[in-house]
Amino acid sequence: MADELDILVIGGGIAGLTAGFHAATTGRRTLVLTGRLLGGNLLSIEAIEGYPDHPEGIAGYELCPIAQMDAAQAGAAFAMVEADAIESHGDLWRVQSAQGEHVAGAVIVATGTSFRKLGVPGEDRLFGKGVSQCASCDAPLMRGKPVIVVGGGDSALQEALALAGIVSRVTILTDGAVLTAQDSFVERVAGNPEIDIRFNAKVEEILGETVVTRVRYRDPAGAQEIPADGVFVFIGMQPNTAFLNSLLTPDATGKISVDPGMRTGLPGVFAAGTLRAEAACRALASAEDGRVAALSADRYLTDGVWAS
Repeated sequence: MADELDILVIGGGIAGLTAGFHAATTGRRTLVLTGRLLGGNLLSIEAIEGYPDHPEGIAGYELCPIAQMDAAQAGAAFAMVEADAIESHGDLWRVQSAQGEHVAGAVIVATGTSFRKLGVPGEDRLFGKGVSQCASCDAPLMRGKPVIVVGGGDSALQEALALAGIVSRVTILTDGAVLTAQDSFVERVAGNPEIDIRFNAKVEEILGETVVTRVRYRDPAGAQEIPADGVFVFIGMQPNTAFLNSLLTPDATGKISVDPGMRTGLPGVFAAGTLRAEAACRALASAEDGRVAALSADRYLTDGVWAS
């Protein structure tokens, strides 16, 4: 049987990395399964605002390696594999991965969320050929060209701001009557002359033979088409919880319910970050979730009591 861990953290985003750090600082034998991509969705964020010690903001691809280094220095171990399944093992939990079997007294699930797709014709066929979900990755390829950002939340507006000044024009298509992002992003987008916003616009098809050339959408005036070389889709997230095998019943949004200590309905299993219900979906909030989950896991292992 695999060596027994105290705390196993599943997820390599800021929630998981922070959980790994705080779990290790308590002296617990800690392993973090980061998945194949350290940093998760934060890698696409050019400037994370409001994070401690970074008043000017910090890019996600800079923040996550720092968080990993801090956790490693505190004593956490890492494996770049994904969890395939989790099951109870007496009073412990057994997690399967490509690396083998891991047994732990407490598990912190911090696998985050993935970007939702539009589900329209042309989206899958042209993904990587103009369709993208990472402005910081693909903006240089769109230099001087018109692009479309689909969505009206924080991620959509952040990416639109990152693209402005690089591309020739950013058009935001949102199917709502208002932008739902936080006020600071809305104000910056509204004041940027390189960004155009079209409300009540529902994308119906992404067009192009071998690369994106235009987008067809429908608004109250009827069917419309707009030329574009790139389409950046940010219409919300879906939790990465398939490996849980229905052990935890998600809420109506597909997320995992927790109490203030990040405890789920299963003794010894915690959830942190954007996959947990009512998450704020901010980097700082996810990091705080990871901290709380780690400290709660430490108390659970010490006291054996599953209560707040």
